[in-house]
Amino acid sequence: MESNMNKKQKKVLIRIIAASVTMILFAFIPVEGWLEFVLFMIPYLIIGYDILLKAFKGIKNKQVFDENFLMAVATVGAIALGDYKEGVAVMLFYQIGELFQSYAVGRSRRNISELMDIRPDYANIERDGKLERVDPDEVGIGSVIVVQPGEKVPIDGVIIEGSTTLNTSALTGESVPREAKAGDDVISGCINMTGVLKIKTTKEFGESTVSRILDLVENSSSKKSRSENFISKFARYYTPAVCYGALALAILPPVVSMFLGFDAMWGEWIYRALTFLVISCPCALVISIPLSFFAGIGGASNAGVLVKGSNYLETLSKTKYVVFDKTGTLTQGVFEVVGVHHSKLEEARILEYAALAESFSSHPISKSLQRAYGKEIDQSRVTDVKEISGEGVTAVVDGVSVAAGNTKLMKRLGIEYSDCHSVGTIVHMAVNGRYEGHILIADREKPNSKEAIAQLYRMGIKETVMLTGDTGKVADQVAGDLGISTVYSELLPGDKVAKVEELLSKKHSKEALAFVGDGINDAPVLSRADIGIAMGALGSDAAIEAADIVLMDDDPLKIAKAIKIAKKCLRIVYENIYFAIGVKIVCLILGALGIANMWVAIFADVGVMVIAVINAIRALFVKKL
Repeated sequence: MESNMNKKQKKVLIRIIAASVTMILFAFIPVEGWLEFVLFMIPYLIIGYDILLKAFKGIKNKQVFDENFLMAVATVGAIALGDYKEGVAVMLFYQIGELFQSYAVGRSRRNISELMDIRPDYANIERDGKLERVDPDEVGIGSVIVVQPGEKVPIDGVIIEGSTTLNTSALTGESVPREAKAGDDVISGCINMTGVLKIKTTKEFGESTVSRILDLVENSSSKKSRSENFISKFARYYTPAVCYGALALAILPPVVSMFLGFDAMWGEWIYRALTFLVISCPCALVISIPLSFFAGIGGASNAGVLVKGSNYLETLSKTKYVVFDKTGTLTQGVFEVVGVHHSKLEEARILEYAALAESFSSHPISKSLQRAYGKEIDQSRVTDVKEISGEGVTAVVDGVSVAAGNTKLMKRLGIEYSDCHSVGTIVHMAVNGRYEGHILIADREKPNSKEAIAQLYRMGIKETVMLTGDTGKVADQVAGDLGISTVYSELLPGDKVAKVEELLSKKHSKEALAFVGDGINDAPVLSRADIGIAMGALGSDAAIEAADIVLMDDDPLKIAKAIKIAKKCLRIVYENIYFAIGVKIVCLILGALGIANMWVAIFADVGVMVIAVINAIRALFVKKL
């Protein structure tokens, strides 16, 4: 523990040890009166001088009611009553608790900074044939930087030379490496594993992905949840209330006793009032609640889930409805050839004809055919290309006439074709005027989409909804495959906002609706939902701005993980609130009745704080689903 402490914490630890040793030594010296007072003032001032100074400054600045004031009054009062050992012990245990809390907060901050260890220290620029290290802030847009194996990519850009394997675990929470080559976009924060890369920067360092992510995590504490705001207000009213309560406890019972002709017992009632003050210190609540949220946000960051503030974590924990965009969220958003049907020719041959005929087109369908062919395309083999808008392409490939298109093209050419009952885009193929079958192209579902929906239902989600601009036939098949309960198809972007508004009006006020989109064209809906989750949105400015939570890869399982993290964090927050307030109320009653002494008071303050802080740090650790 000591090796991880900062200088300030080490000084406090030395003071604690010195005060403990001197207090124990003086406890065995048989002295009384002024000499005993002088001896015990030595450990008291060693351990408590900074608390007394802070209390004095608080009074001077008219900010009286804080924990320093409570501790100063309680311990000075105990010493004034002749309870020297208890006065020193209260201050000593309070400082032990404060040291523990400071260490715990520092440790959780360190863990988060280690988990988010993506800030690059430098960028390499080639000058006169030599690599020169410069501050990433000094690199302008369009500059060429060199990233060597083992180094972090410092700024977003495009690879212009080299190929490599990238480790994205610090960003996505996943350890699966990603292949990258010339022409690929690359985002800052990844670690270059193998080859030397030359990257042309597309953003300044301040606007790059790594800076935006770090900024989000560092500023997340500014957006406080209702629980945190409640605790802040509670402490503001609670501290003065207990101070006045303690004053009343010290004065009223003796005055009433004197009035009724009984012994006033001033010392007894002042001691009870001082015990009441020590018990009432709200440290456990004031420290552990923000720490719970801070740890929850850190744990989420480690799992590849960026949460912009504890208020969003709180809302996410109440989610009962999850609305999905389809393309790019539940499906891969990349069209692929999934089959060749009714073809008398070999599958490879029909794909070759289709890819060559479509080789002059930049349409996504054409691109998917070229990818499925998988070989270098020699366009010199293709002549007489005619693209018929909305129908397809005719061309001559190796001297053979080829037609690739939809049913309209086949009807235009007078070629009989076979219907396809599968869901997807159909490319009918004719070679030399004879029908040769059709190619089925579809947007594949993501491998984890089905499991993600099942996980959400297991976690108590009431309804999952899918919104898409696709046809009803495609949408219904995807929704059926994945187990989604409600689907709305053939929607324009504006219709999606209207549907979310409609769903919001139906839900209970204490329930939350989350919208999950790919973050580029879903910004209006992300903003309108109770909680907007942008998926796979690294590098997308629209997503980072509009969403409340950003998933750092495109795995749908992360949605269930994010909700699980939020629920665990809120459970810890409420455990700490109920535990701290419950123990304090019991001990305050016992203190007022004279049953609890200063030692019980120390447990009620320091002990509860230590337990609450240990509990809060659990939010940092996230189990795998």
